[in-house]
Amino acid sequence: MTNLASFLENSASQYPERTAIVFGDKRFTYAQVDGAANQVANLLASRGIGHGDKVALAAPNVPYFSIVYYGILKTGATVVPLNVLNKAREVTYYLDDSDARAVFAFEGTAELPIGAEAWKGFNDAPECDHFFLITVDPTAPSPLEGAETFAFAVATQPPTFDSVDTADDDTAVILYTSGTTGQPKGAELTHANMMSNALVGDRLFGADAEHPDTYLCVLPLFHSFGQTVIQNGAFAFGGTIVMLPRFEPNAALQLLVGEKVTFFAGVPTMYWGLLGALEGSGVDAQQIADNLRVAAAGGSSLPVEIIREFKSRFGIDIREGYGLSETSPVASFAPPGAEPRPGSIGTPIPDVEMKLIDPEWKEVTEIGEIGEIAIKGPNIMKGYYKRPEATAEVIKDGWFRSGDLARKDEDGFYYIVDRAKDMIIRGGFNVYPRELEEVLMTHPAVSLVAVIGVPHDSHGEEVKAVVIKNAGDETTEEELVAWAKEQMAAYKYPRIVEFRDELPMTATGKILKREI
Repeated sequence: MTNLASFLENSASQYPERTAIVFGDKRFTYAQVDGAANQVANLLASRGIGHGDKVALAAPNVPYFSIVYYGILKTGATVVPLNVLNKAREVTYYLDDSDARAVFAFEGTAELPIGAEAWKGFNDAPECDHFFLITVDPTAPSPLEGAETFAFAVATQPPTFDSVDTADDDTAVILYTSGTTGQPKGAELTHANMMSNALVGDRLFGADAEHPDTYLCVLPLFHSFGQTVIQNGAFAFGGTIVMLPRFEPNAALQLLVGEKVTFFAGVPTMYWGLLGALEGSGVDAQQIADNLRVAAAGGSSLPVEIIREFKSRFGIDIREGYGLSETSPVASFAPPGAEPRPGSIGTPIPDVEMKLIDPEWKEVTEIGEIGEIAIKGPNIMKGYYKRPEATAEVIKDGWFRSGDLARKDEDGFYYIVDRAKDMIIRGGFNVYPRELEEVLMTHPAVSLVAVIGVPHDSHGEEVKAVVIKNAGDETTEEELVAWAKEQMAAYKYPRIVEFRDELPMTATGKILKREI
């Protein structure tokens, strides 16, 4: 069966008693998760929702996410995952834009009222007919007047369901891109897209259902990295997912030891957080090292210092990869067994091709020359939902242009230089923030840094570094500017350095440069 839900169904039939999800002190077997997902499918079917319909899901990393996700897929409907930080106005936009007919929302907390915002957004979306509130306490009545609780809605639904056999090209998931340029667009990912990207785990990471991995899930599941590499990757090979609703370094360290985690994936700020929290945590790094088999990173380039320190503490190399929502998401990864090349996003994954192109789509072939990454393969989205012009701008002859600038070395390894839109043009010179961040991270004062361009009367843009300092360091902003001047070309070094206690980040842990 092509349906992406077959990952759960196959593992449930082969390993019914194997633990699928660990959440706090609760453990859920594959049979339990599958039965609960069947109840969701029956609920949707009873409301007339099925093949081709869109259903939104707003939930953090809790077991309900996977249960509802696969339940939606079983009916042949399309999952529209929503960022849990969305406000009501944004929820309305996503529901309207995706033509969602129903929405499942987790209640959340007083600090993060996911359910309340989703309920407000739902009430302003006239075409969306059904709302199910997943209460923290399943026995509790709805705290939102008029909202139906998930527990009440599924209580009478049977735990068996005959899944719809979808076509390869049917849309499984619509992932909304961050919308740094204009309104967010929904990338339509097919069942074949999502399945191919998860199933490559055997060749990429040595995934094996006979020797299943235990995955620590700190990447948000509503985002493509966590959804494919952790959730779908685990379910495809009968693995166990240990869920943490929000990345918190100390809690993550405890789970790495306590659950004998073998597979960790995160963005650079998470690795930075783990290393920073290790001292004084009471956690023995060797106990983590004894079990950890894979450490995968994506989202943005890892500073060399973090790669080195992680290897010295945990005994394994962090393998860096690259991808986008539009590529399901993984497009390239450090090949298994290859010596790490700091700053590299590796080579294309099996069955995927990559090349560098100029603005006119012509291939850039010179070694070391900078071009825009273009990708072709079974992971490329169908297109942007209801946006044929936007789709035509980025997909040509099966090639998807990424908007990321990179170079390639003589061995075929790619190195991201920067996002095309993050590039700073200072006095006519191209300045790539990522390159400067790498250099600044080598200074003993710098714990984390983001380099941005700020408007300048004569140069067009000036280079500014926003820095989180290491605790107790006495270096001044002026001293750091002077040091940088010694390390970099005159047009590159940051004339402005600003120290801050924290940097704004997305829910996935990426630094939000546009908000600095």
